[in-house]
Amino acid sequence: MSRSRTHIPVALLSVLVLAAACSGPMTGRTSTLEPATAAPELARVNNLLADLAERLRPGLVHVRVQRATPPAEDASRDEPVEPRRSTGSGFVIDSKGLIITNAHVVEGAATIQVRLADGRRFKGTVVGRDNRVDLALLKIDGATNLTVLPLGDSNRLRVGEFVLALGNPFGLEQSVSFGIVSRKGAPLSVASPGFDFIQTDAAINPGNSGGPLVNVAGEVIGVNSMAIRNGSIGFAIPANLVKMLLPQLATKGRVDWGWLGVSISEVTEDDLDRLKLREARGVLVRGVLPGDPADKGGVRANDVIVGIDGARLESPRDLQRVVSSTPVGKRVRVVLLREGQETEVEVTIGLYQEREAPSAEPPRREPGPPDTPKEAPK
Repeated sequence: MSRSRTHIPVALLSVLVLAAACSGPMTGRTSTLEPATAAPELARVNNLLADLAERLRPGLVHVRVQRATPPAEDASRDEPVEPRRSTGSGFVIDSKGLIITNAHVVEGAATIQVRLADGRRFKGTVVGRDNRVDLALLKIDGATNLTVLPLGDSNRLRVGEFVLALGNPFGLEQSVSFGIVSRKGAPLSVASPGFDFIQTDAAINPGNSGGPLVNVAGEVIGVNSMAIRNGSIGFAIPANLVKMLLPQLATKGRVDWGWLGVSISEVTEDDLDRLKLREARGVLVRGVLPGDPADKGGVRANDVIVGIDGARLESPRDLQRVVSSTPVGKRVRVVLLREGQETEVEVTIGLYQEREAPSAEPPRREPGPPDTPKEAPK
């Protein structure tokens, strides 16, 4: 009992001191509440971020999609079937009316409406799309005075840098969220061709898909595409990958990815004796698809691929990235280890096709944390 009594005055004294400190200077019986002011450095950063968001918003667009009406399950019912509608985001990349968004935003679209930041509406048409990376290129005609958002160099982006994610989440237009680059690495989609996506904690919610991820210089360094279910972790397509794919999307309406036709995995310490290897490096070929490029070129199961056309390979993602970005029809030198001996074969890169239903699904699925498959097709 005496112990609690000795602590009560101390607690009261602490509260009074804190209250006095927060109340500021007092004159007589009255006090003047002065406007709060931020430290000059913080105020400057605050103003710069607000100015940046204001400058970028005119280049952001709202994409509204009406999908084809699904067939009625019961033909005897007279009730009309409502068309399916969805919304997403995008941004202008060319003054002629070219717009970038996600492929899943315009999946199965019957009609597309693009609304600009100033309220103007235009009919959008799909110029090209790629499900594997989840990228689409749209076109609107007759629009003038468009604000173009420049694509930056995503290779120079560092983990920890500030970024802004712009979009229209939950139908709320012209929304901006702030965060940092959390990581650069594998995205959630297993079908992704080995390129490092940008991970951020800037809020990316349903409706943000297709919007720009922007650095503090006002450059688009990524296209918002995927998110963990609760929206706490988002992924964006790197701007350099977008720039690499744009020419094919604009001219062919699609992206022709390279294909080798093997199932692959990492080389582990357990594989060394069996494969007669000195160290765990390269990419282990688990299996070869009959009739595909690797099979025709002489690649066998249990080969370890260590290089392609001079490019050193350390992991399955290295092989995925090199093969997918190699032009279809090009003959490449594949350096591999077979029973501990280095050998070389020539393979003609084939055309990747979506062979399984899961690979054809749009990447925006909001799954749980990504899993690394033991065997990845390539």
